[in-house]
Amino acid sequence: MESVVFVFSLIDCCALIFLSVYFIITLSDLECDYINARSCCSKLNKWVVPELIGHTIVTVLMLISLHWFIFLLNFPVATWNIYRFIMVPSGNLGVFDPTEIHNRGQLKSHMKEAMIKLGFHLLCFFMYLYSMILALIND
Repeated sequence: MESVVFVFSLIDCCALIFLSVYFIITLSDLECDYINARSCCSKLNKWVVPELIGHTIVTVLMLISLHWFIFLLNFPVATWNIYRFIMVPSGNLGVFDPTEIHNRGQLKSHMKEAMIKLGFHLLCFFMYLYSMILALIND
């Protein structure tokens, strides 16, 4: 059972790594003016909820399977994703808003956040891989 948890977590983490890279590429395209703010934000807002769901599922799965260290590592990032999604101002189109993305350095902060998430998901990927191999050996 434990190996199934880590296989699912590994697959989910691969999807989250892909999303982080997609966010970085799309934001860098906006920064270089290859795409406009409206199309960039609509592309990114499409993937905010799947990222939120994917990360929350893994966090809850680690809580249920009693892997406390991994749960405590994932909990702040999952909480940040939920907070960011809930605290979208009422006039904005989503987490990424085309009218505000160039204001107050939001583009840089979104890029920094995507880079930090990529590093976090890469760290989690290797932790899940190690834990999966350990669980398969112990079974």
